[in-house]
Amino acid sequence: MQFITALLDSHLAITAYELCLRKPSRDEKPGVSTALAWGSILLAASAIWTVVGVIVFLAKPVYRDWLVPISLIFDFNHILALLWQFLLVVTLCICSAHCVSGFFQSYPLLIDQIIYLGALEVTLTLTTIYVMTPSISFLWSHRRPFPPVSRTASIWSFPLVFVGNVCYQSIRHSSAFLRSLNATTCIITLFAFFIILYPVISRPNTAYYHPIDMLIFRAKSQHEHYVSYATQSYNLEEAVAQYRRRYRMTPPPGFSAWYGYAMTRNSVIMDQYDQIYNDMLPFWSITPEQLRQSTQALILTPENDVGGIKIRAGSASVFDNVPGTHRWMLDGVAAMINKFAIHLPDMDLAFNLNDEARVAVPHDEIGHLRDLARAVEDRSGKQPWSADRADDWESIEEGHGQVVLQDMAFQNTFLDFGSISCPSSSPARRLRDLYSHSHLCVSCMSPHSMGQFLSNWTLSADICHQPDMAYLHGFYLSPAAFQDSHALVPIFSQSKPHGFNDILYPSAWNYMDKVVYAPTDPTGDPEIESYNPGHPDPPFEAKQNTLFWRGSTSEGVSSGDHTWRGMTRQRLVHMANNLTSSAHDTATLLLKDESLPENRYKYITIPGNSIQSLNLSTDIAIVDKIARCGGIGLHDCTDQEAEFALVHPTDFQSHWQYRYLFDLDGAGFSGRFLAFLQSHSLPFKTALFREWYDDRLTAWHHFVPQDMRLHAVWSTLAYFAGVNGTLPNGKKAEMKPHLKEGERIAEQGREWAGKVLRKEDMEVYFFRVLLEWGRLTDDNRENMGFVPGGGL
Repeated sequence: MQFITALLDSHLAITAYELCLRKPSRDEKPGVSTALAWGSILLAASAIWTVVGVIVFLAKPVYRDWLVPISLIFDFNHILALLWQFLLVVTLCICSAHCVSGFFQSYPLLIDQIIYLGALEVTLTLTTIYVMTPSISFLWSHRRPFPPVSRTASIWSFPLVFVGNVCYQSIRHSSAFLRSLNATTCIITLFAFFIILYPVISRPNTAYYHPIDMLIFRAKSQHEHYVSYATQSYNLEEAVAQYRRRYRMTPPPGFSAWYGYAMTRNSVIMDQYDQIYNDMLPFWSITPEQLRQSTQALILTPENDVGGIKIRAGSASVFDNVPGTHRWMLDGVAAMINKFAIHLPDMDLAFNLNDEARVAVPHDEIGHLRDLARAVEDRSGKQPWSADRADDWESIEEGHGQVVLQDMAFQNTFLDFGSISCPSSSPARRLRDLYSHSHLCVSCMSPHSMGQFLSNWTLSADICHQPDMAYLHGFYLSPAAFQDSHALVPIFSQSKPHGFNDILYPSAWNYMDKVVYAPTDPTGDPEIESYNPGHPDPPFEAKQNTLFWRGSTSEGVSSGDHTWRGMTRQRLVHMANNLTSSAHDTATLLLKDESLPENRYKYITIPGNSIQSLNLSTDIAIVDKIARCGGIGLHDCTDQEAEFALVHPTDFQSHWQYRYLFDLDGAGFSGRFLAFLQSHSLPFKTALFREWYDDRLTAWHHFVPQDMRLHAVWSTLAYFAGVNGTLPNGKKAEMKPHLKEGERIAEQGREWAGKVLRKEDMEVYFFRVLLEWGRLTDDNRENMGFVPGGGL
């Protein structure tokens, strides 16, 4: 097919050249026959490729999605984008054809004097426009130090093209008309040059303060505001009043029991449960009977990978049809529920057994459901739970129910499930394939960034302004397990990305101590320490000044198409260990500029392999073996083995010897982050998935956030760990370490986690979730609620 393409392109080039030289007959209208010729040529090329496409479609089923992407057919925004591009191409071809052989036919006296306008002329004009337009757009929209822009390249790239164009036209053209036309073009071009020149001159290339200093200062105020908002009530009556003010309805029955439970567990967070409200809100538009039926259908079908828990007479138990591989998880969930199950009504719950989220309702539909839920102005009922609720939940026997979930494993899910929750006008819906995947998408990261650094952790989770996320995480690139629904069905999940409608609950992984913070001090006995040296957690200053990460390639599946190159974990390991000096492998750092006055910083871009000369210490590696890979000859496995130096697994408790610990998601949430927070080390965190506690933590106050693109990792490490090295140009690179700032964030995160992320806090949160779910599934829910003094 590539050989055929080369032949066709050669034929088109020769034909274009012949049309440029062709002289029309006297009775021929200018440019008409040339335009018809071009139209015939393009139609013929289209016909040839249509025949080839039909043959390939029939003979090679594996290429059908590439030839006719079904998702594209039903995506209105992509159709409009393609039509617009087709229109531009057709317009360019027609105008070029007329320009080449038709325009100068109106001036027969000139034909004998000059070689009329040709393809090279059109090419030079388009090149000038190509250089000018993106330069103006980029420079006027990015007038901050990041991303760094070379003033020399910015100023001279366009003038060089301009001078070349003028010289060419001066040599080729001798007529007065063309000279006047050329003069007009020069004036317009010079005007455009000054439009470019102004933002280049006015654009600062240095920062007067380090952005991390500002982000840390701002995070302190944000955390204080959150604490004041989350802890405003000091008794039951105030808690009820806060609930009604925030959520415009009375609390569910059992609220007094929840409040008493939270008080006995010393819960700090008594009022701020917006995540629960947002998760439950759209379900108010679905009848209780439909919610119960959906729950049953989900649990009954083994192919759904959904497990069930039933609560009867104040006791929670797991349904027998849960597979043994996931039994531990639901046993842990049931153990958590049984701490407070005596206060809950009878009901059934459907739990996601996979890591990946499950429910993504289209933007317009979920908006309509939320509007319907909010339309009920008065939910101030006072009645208790309905009697005989168990009779409303049909018995779940062995057998198959209705499969309600769509299997999208091993496929890119961003278009069908990731961005579907975004408005149709958002970049994620309009621009997914209309930008370079080889460069940093500055417009994607700038809304939630301050220069190079992530400034808004909440907004960074919103993918609607980030079309490049389609290729930056395994969950979107090629998930290992992905059975999802566009319909709003009630599934409880441990984590979810932006736009998904699963109901969040605290993970049994953390509750059952699958990964636990348990440092041990040396015994003092040399004989014992020879085989068991202990794993202490020393003070921050005594730790190794190193960024540490260990993990596996479990983020997504790469089965022969090099998908692994976009996954976050593989990108991190490549960045830390295998950087080269190629054009794309560079690193941009914000460093102290010694040539400028005090407290001035400058972004410097260097080849990736020069990082080692800055003495930034990292220990980042993939352990054991490459997982979730394949392809013909398993080349995606062998390619990764060649790219990454695999290491043996280490004891989890050995993390505490390092100052900086990197945390990344895998196929779902990271199970290690809570342990990292509890330590004296400073967590660096990048995450696509959000959990139940997400709004309780403040980035830059409790942990150090990192963008999914990882473009600020080196600058962030340079800020905290310090730099003392040499740049490729021989100049000295220095950055004083900010150890006190790093230790302060580490200790603030440790202290706050000990207050709001305990097992008791998981129980309190889940208790409140299930009270809300119990009300939603009750036929009398509009009249139910708790009021002080009601005895409920």
